[in-house]
Amino acid sequence: MKVLVVDDEQPARQRLKRLLNELADHQCVAEAENGRQALERVEQYQPEVVLLDIRMPGMDGLEAAQHLALRDDPPAVIFTTAFSDHALEAFEAHAVDYLLKPIKLERLQAALDNCSRLNRAQLAERLQQVDQQSARQHICARVRGNLVLVPLEDIYYFRAEQKYITVRHSGGELLIEEPLKSLEEEFVEDFHRIHRNALVRIDKIAGMENKPGMHQVFFDGIDDRLEVSRRHLSGVRNILKKL
Repeated sequence: MKVLVVDDEQPARQRLKRLLNELADHQCVAEAENGRQALERVEQYQPEVVLLDIRMPGMDGLEAAQHLALRDDPPAVIFTTAFSDHALEAFEAHAVDYLLKPIKLERLQAALDNCSRLNRAQLAERLQQVDQQSARQHICARVRGNLVLVPLEDIYYFRAEQKYITVRHSGGELLIEEPLKSLEEEFVEDFHRIHRNALVRIDKIAGMENKPGMHQVFFDGIDDRLEVSRRHLSGVRNILKKL
């Protein structure tokens, strides 16, 4: 099995690579030091298993796993962590497996064996359940073959257009294939629905104006205007009162 090793500490990566070298039928094809690099390495090397540290700067392991779950062919994820056992209870049942540092050879072997027994559908189901209570801090998309990560704080709105969602951010636009309802549920603290086809970031709203036959919100920093449906008008007005 092809394995990607992800940890922000080089000694930890080196140890995992040494352990993998002692196991038959498993090969470390690449390594990464944070969640963002992990997503890039998965794109490049297509590993079957990712040994994923949880606490890392920038993008941690839990968020990286959420992005991996959205792939058409998600790899198996085995978390590696220094957390105590009671801290693992929140996601233990959802991960394919986890390894508590310092990692033992026998435990690593057992975790990899567990991955090999699960089919792709089972792996995808396990991965999609990882820490669903925690919202991502980035939106991930492929643009001309390259992986693009946009910080959530840079996004102005999500707008549904047929099967795609347009993500309008401070650097432009990109397209993703995620249900608007799922985005609304995940980012409920920061985004608000203003129309059946649009979610806007609350702290990006500059105001609302009454156009003939419609109301529109406008933003700081961009010229875009989005229509507010009659159903959501009172909710937007309440938000504006608090800004």
